[in-house]
Formats: sequence, structure tokens, C-alpha cells
Amino acid sequence: MTILATEGLTRRFPRVTALDQLTVNVGPGVTGLVGANGAGKSTLIKILLGLLDPSAGKAQVLGMDTTTQGPEIRRVVGYMPEHDCLPPDMSATEFTVHMGQMSGLPRTSARERAADVLRHVGLYEERYRVMGGYSTGMKQRVKLAQALVHDPRLVFLDEPTNGLDPQGRDEMLALIRRIGTEFGISVLVTSHLLGELERVCDHVIVIDGGKLLRSSSIADFTQTTQTVTVEVEEGRQALAARLTELGETVVEHGRSLLVQVRAPETFDTLRDAVCDLDLCLVRMEQGRQRIEDVFKEPVSRESADV
Repeated sequence: MTILATEGLTRRFPRVTALDQLTVNVGPGVTGLVGANGAGKSTLIKILLGLLDPSAGKAQVLGMDTTTQGPEIRRVVGYMPEHDCLPPDMSATEFTVHMGQMSGLPRTSARERAADVLRHVGLYEERYRVMGGYSTGMKQRVKLAQALVHDPRLVFLDEPTNGLDPQGRDEMLALIRRIGTEFGISVLVTSHLLGELERVCDHVIVIDGGKLLRSSSIADFTQTTQTVTVEVEEGRQALAARLTELGETVVEHGRSLLVQVRAPETFDTLRDAVCDLDLCLVRMEQGRQRIEDVFKEPVSRESADV
């Protein structure tokens, strides 16, 4: 099942091309859209919501064309914008009810749904306070609540952890994961913080300068490498010499050794060498790829599916 799809999507502005021939297909679940500031993430979301027409190419959301069915898309999709946009003289309840009615809910249903979503995002006790007195974290939660109030099939979350302290980021990421797992709502979340996406996403799309770099499952992004990091309290050089004598490829890296895994027996060789030299092993960890590694690779894909 395809939640959204783009084909050759391009958006040009007078001095910059924000999106350049972007082709992706996104399935259900939590999908991360990652790129540096100015990579084209917010432009893509505006096109997917039918708020901005592409210069070339096409896009569909839940089977609907973004250029001709924008209002229909916005009725079944939730959107949490990046920037602060909350009226300071309204309470969270009033605002969330209003947004529910804007999406087509009757007032009674909107009030019931507003109470539910404000409880889910952790604002139930503060729901009648005016939002001008809210902290940044509370404002982010209100923006998330209004995106969920009409029970959408898909939500777009644009930099939802912006301005949050570490605890606030952890809580927001937990909420996002719950949306995708417990609520059964598909999520497209943008961020320039790569570690956040590794924690919550099933799939990740990486764009840079409006071009697609890679689109894969998170498991593909973080698969193990053929390198093991070894750290001992003392005797690092002696261990490196012993491993080299035994035919292993070793590189010193600060206080650690990076050992190339040539075969499963490499782990046995490491264990035996540490024991023979009577060393205190601090850490032995197989390396993993990270999302940021994609930015070090040449662009090799013009399209991909997730």
C-alpha cells in the first residue's frame, strides 16, 4: 500500500531549485525525511498538502493528486508546522476544537476528540490555559494535538522537536512512535537531527539540495559493518602487534583499535589475543552504519521505494 508518491517532482524558485526530480514511494508506518536546513523538506510537505504547485512532475497523497485535490487531502491528513503559529489568547481546548471543526468535525465531536488528543499528548490538566503562557514544549504538544484531532490517516510533522530540551525531545519522539504503532496513523516526520530519526522511524528518505540521496528501511541504514572496535585498559599497542602477527588488519583509532572482520574467526582471534596478553577488555563492539554516512557517498540513486 502506498501512502504517498512523487515522480520527477521539481519545484523552482527564482534563485534556487528546492526540489529536483524527486521520485519516492512511501508505505505505511513512520517515515523520516532527513536533510540539512534548506534541503527541500518543508517545500515537499507544502506540495504534498496541495499548498504549493510543483514546477514539474507530480505527487499523490493517499491516491489523490496534490495539484487538483488539495482540499480533499487536507481533510484526511494532519499537519504540524515547524514554526510557532498558535494564537496566544486562546486555550489549547478552544484552538484544538476549532481546528477539528475546520477539518469537518461537528462541534460536539470536535470537543470530544480535542479532549482525547490533548490527554494523549500530555496536556489534559493544562488544556484550559491560554497558550500565550505555555512553554515551548507545551506549544509543540498543542501543534501535535491539532494535527491529530480529526483522526487523520496520515500526519506530516515538520521538525517537531525544534526548540525542545533533551527530555522534551525524548517525550516528543515517544509520542511520535505511539502515533505510528498504537494509533495506526502513518507519519512523515522531518528532521535535520539524524539520531532522532534512527530512534523512531521504520524508513528514512534522505534528500540534499532537493535531490534524493537514498530511500531505505532503517534496518538497511544501520546494518553492521565489517569493523570491530576494541578498547583495553592498557596494552593497546601490544594487542595491535599480536593481532597483526595473527594476520588481522588493525588500525589504531585514539584509545581504541579498529579491527577488520575478515571471517567469523576474527572474533575468536580477538578473544584469544586479549586472554593471552592478560589484558582488561573495556569494549568490543561491531560497527554500524549511520544515516549520516549517506552524505559521504556519491549520489547513486535517482529513485527508490520504501
